[in-house]
Amino acid sequence: MKSEEFFRMKKQQESLKNMVYQAILNGIFTDEYKPNQIINEQELVQKFGCSKTPIREALVTLCNEGILRSFPRFGYQVVSVSREEAQNILDFRLVLEGGYLRQSIGNITEENLAELAEIDERCKQSTDSVWDHWEANTAFHLKMISFSGNAYAYQELERTMNVLKRAYAQFYWQTWSNVNPALDIAHHNDIMQSIREKDLEKTQNYLKEDLADFCG
Repeated sequence: MKSEEFFRMKKQQESLKNMVYQAILNGIFTDEYKPNQIINEQELVQKFGCSKTPIREALVTLCNEGILRSFPRFGYQVVSVSREEAQNILDFRLVLEGGYLRQSIGNITEENLAELAEIDERCKQSTDSVWDHWEANTAFHLKMISFSGNAYAYQELERTMNVLKRAYAQFYWQTWSNVNPALDIAHHNDIMQSIREKDLEKTQNYLKEDLADFCG
């Protein structure tokens, strides 16, 4: 086999793997695959109409990320995120986001606050779709930590939000019509105003209340 053909096939296989990976992940987010459910490799082959290789590679990646758990000769279990685990992650977020606010609050400008306000407006408007609302709320917190100028902190929060997204799916997907989405962004205005006042303690307290609304 010529090297050009080899790399073309590898690229095609990688593309299939990414497609399968994203489809399984979206299935978890939309409750198609429920917590603790077993996903069978052969069923996925039939569903996606491709060979086992990209299916297996996607499943291995999801296992490495802690999203699935492998049971040899049986299948792959969707890992459930408990409320206790979600709370531990929220505690970590408070330390991470609150800590970097300590560093950045003195340098946050009115232009920065205008950017936050624009994202907050998206949060208020995205009440019909659970995931539009989630993405807007995530963008608010990522924008806030970006003011620290620390790319590693930004990436760590982004990774943490991806884990919480699965918890959000578990807790709210089936009951979204009964949830008031305004409740989990109720403290955004308070956070922005206390940043404007350069009041770190007040900002951190509002952040704590904001994060507490996740499991409320």
